[in-house]
Amino acid sequence: MDFTPTRIPDVIVIDPVVYEDQRGFLMETWRASRFMEAGIDARFVQDIHSRSAKGTVRGLHYQINQAQGKLIRVIRGEAFDVAVDIRKSSPTFGQWVGEILSEGNRKLIWVPPGFAHGFMVLSEFADFEYRMTDYYAPQHARSIRWDDSEIAIEWPGISDHAPLMSDADSDGVALRDAEVYA
Repeated sequence: MDFTPTRIPDVIVIDPVVYEDQRGFLMETWRASRFMEAGIDARFVQDIHSRSAKGTVRGLHYQINQAQGKLIRVIRGEAFDVAVDIRKSSPTFGQWVGEILSEGNRKLIWVPPGFAHGFMVLSEFADFEYRMTDYYAPQHARSIRWDDSEIAIEWPGISDHAPLMSDADSDGVALRDAEVYA
C-alpha cells in the first residue's frame, strides 16, 4: 500500500497494491500494522455500505461528540470525496481537500476524527464502503453546508445541475455557525 498525505497532512490517500489477472483481482484494503506504520492508529467499530445516484451531494457530515475517523472507498462508480478540517486549533481549520474515488482507481481515503466529510457522485450511481472508528450517533450528528462560501469547495460539474440532497443536508449550517472541535 502507498500512503500519500494530502495538502492537509492528516487526510491520507491510500493506493492499494492490486493483484490482477484473467480471473479478476485481489487487493488488501486494511492491515492494522501497515496503517500504524503510516501514522493511522485506528480501531474500526462500524462498517457502512451506501449507494447514491448521479449528482447526489452528501454532507458535509460530522459528529460533535463521538468524532468518527472514516476509511472510505468507492467500490462501484465514481465520486468526488471531500474532507474539511473543523478543528479550531488546527493551522488548516476551514480548509478542504478532495479526491476522486472510483472502482477504476481503487483508492481509499482516510478522513480522521475532527473533519467533516462529504461527496458528490459523478457516475450514474456510486457504492461506497465506510469503516468508522466510532458508532453513528444521530443525537451528535451535524451538517455544514456543502456550498459554504468560506470553505469554497470546488465541486466538479456543479454548475451543470442542482445537486440531489436530503433536507438535513440542505439545512446544513455555515462553518462560522457550526459547533466545531477545539
